[in-house]
Amino acid sequence: MINRNDQCWCDSGKKWKNCHFPNKGTAKSSSPEDLKSQYFRKYHIILKTEEEIRGIRRACRLTSEILDKTCAMAKEGVTTLELNDYAHKLHIEAGAIPAPLNYGYPPFSKSICTSINEVVCHGIPDNTKLRNGDIVNIDLSCILDGYYGDCSRMVVIGSTTPERQLVVDVSYECLMKSIEILKPGIPVSAIGDAIESHATARGCSVVYQFVGHGIGIEFHEGPQVAHNRNSNHILLVPGMTFTIEPMINAGVPEAIVSKKDQWTARTEDGRASAQWEHTILITDKGHEILTTWKR
Repeated sequence: MINRNDQCWCDSGKKWKNCHFPNKGTAKSSSPEDLKSQYFRKYHIILKTEEEIRGIRRACRLTSEILDKTCAMAKEGVTTLELNDYAHKLHIEAGAIPAPLNYGYPPFSKSICTSINEVVCHGIPDNTKLRNGDIVNIDLSCILDGYYGDCSRMVVIGSTTPERQLVVDVSYECLMKSIEILKPGIPVSAIGDAIESHATARGCSVVYQFVGHGIGIEFHEGPQVAHNRNSNHILLVPGMTFTIEPMINAGVPEAIVSKKDQWTARTEDGRASAQWEHTILITDKGHEILTTWKR
């Protein structure tokens, strides 16, 4: 974490406490435009205008609504492809675009991600039927009027094992504990500190190969938001929008990406993994959860 006596991030040559230290009447403050320019130049972080925030908020609300409806459909005997097709239909009806479709290289072939049991993330929907005891992460990202929303939820199919239920619960707890601390002036690294502290205390591990990310104007912006302990000293400031999406494993933290499809990531030891995700806005006094899904 950045110290009051460290050099300020803005390259002024002054100590942080005498420059941009938050909540101090004697601290020098940049104009919003100066800060916006500095953050984009240094970190590729886009600080959003009020108009942009309104657009991102609408995209996040729609993303959450489609996610909730898709999760409600996830029951024993339903295939992940059926979930994908239903979510795709809801996008089209709302005038939105599913952001994952044809994204990346090789192009992602479906509109949502469905990650079952030991799949950490980026599971590709197919004809696999959900079975009693499965846990499945449904990850959904929308583009609405040029703005992005991104979120995910876990669904437990029927009655599951203690290990699978543990990672479902711990990943949710990690997400919410990391959100609780968010406000201007804290470093990005505090998010990973909060997540890893709680996960390890509960006997779980944190995947470090995948991160949360800035979002809103682009699908992936700065900053990268690591979910494990790290040294990212970038300070949170109003106008930042990003995801937090901790991937929590019952066993080892490592994930292995499929050589066949180059997307599906599974736990190295085959044990359970779970993830929940919100998109967050940093406000003048704290934070706002932009995605509105219901657990």
